[in-house]
Amino acid sequence: MRKKQSSDMAHAVLMVRPNAFGYNPETAASNAFQTESLGNVREIAINALREFDAMVKVLLKNHIELIIIEDTESPHTPDAIFPNNWFSTHEDGTVILYPMMAPNRRLERRKDILTILSSKYALNTIQDLSIHEVNDTFLEGTGSIVFDHVSRIAYAALSERTNRSVFEECCTLLGYEPIAFRAFHEDGLPVYHTNVLMHISPVISAICKEMIHHEDHDYVMDTFQKHSDTIIHLDSMQVHRFAGNMLCVLNSKREPCLIGSDTGFNSLTNQQMNLIYQSCTPVSVKIPTIESIGGGSARCMIAEIALPDL
Repeated sequence: MRKKQSSDMAHAVLMVRPNAFGYNPETAASNAFQTESLGNVREIAINALREFDAMVKVLLKNHIELIIIEDTESPHTPDAIFPNNWFSTHEDGTVILYPMMAPNRRLERRKDILTILSSKYALNTIQDLSIHEVNDTFLEGTGSIVFDHVSRIAYAALSERTNRSVFEECCTLLGYEPIAFRAFHEDGLPVYHTNVLMHISPVISAICKEMIHHEDHDYVMDTFQKHSDTIIHLDSMQVHRFAGNMLCVLNSKREPCLIGSDTGFNSLTNQQMNLIYQSCTPVSVKIPTIESIGGGSARCMIAEIALPDL
C-alpha cells in the first residue's frame, strides 16, 4: 500500500444547480431519509435553489474549485441536484456511467456534461454500466460505492440500488478490491446508499459499524481500520442526521476540506469535531430542504472530478 497523501483527494467538484427540485415518489420507498412534504411545491423548489446557491458561496469562500451545471427545464428531473449517482471520474481519465433504479433519475445522464468535462480534462475512456438497467440491476455511483482510492478498495452496502455483481464488475474495470456487505436501519430496511454511513479520505474517515450486519461486521471493520488512519465512529442517530454523508476534497490552496451539512456536523460530539479540526477544515453548509425532501445531503450533491488536466 502506497503512503497516503492529501493529494490523493479530488481538487475540483461538479454540482448541478436545480431547476425544479422536489419530492421524488419513484425513490421514496427505498430511501429512509426522504420525507414527503405537504408544503407548496414551488416554495420547496425555491428554497432548495436558495440553499444550493448559499452552499456554492460557502464552498467558494473556502477556495474549493467548482464546476456548476444548470439543470434543464425538460425533462423534469427532481433529483438532478445529486449528480454523484450517475457518473464518477478517475485519475486515469476513466468515467463510469451507472445504472439507476428510478426511471426518472436515468434522465439525469447528460452527454453535454461529459463534453464540458472533456474540454478541460483528459477524458480517455467511458465505461457505460447503465446497460444493466434492462436487467433491473443497479449501482448508483458514489452513492452505492465509497472508494478508498489510496488503497484501491471499494465498499458497497447491498440494497435494491446496489447490486453485488454490477459492483464487482465496476471494481474489476477499475482494479479495486470489492468489499460488499449488508447494512440496515433499525426497522430492518436496507441502507439505500453506502455513502450515508461512511466516508473515506487520506486525512479523515467515518463509519457506522452498528448498522452493518453482524455477519459482515468483522470483515468490513478489519479492512476499514487497516487502511484508515483517523476514524470517527458514528452511531445510527448521527447517520440519520447525515454525519456520514460528507466528502473531503482539496481546495486551491491544497488544503483538505471536509464538506458536510450543518445537520451532520451539529450531531457530532466535541471529541469527534476535534478529530476533524486536527485533520482538515470543516466546511458546513445549511441545506435542510434538500436533506428532508431529497433524502440526501452535502456529499450527494457533489461529484468529484479526479480526471487529469489536458
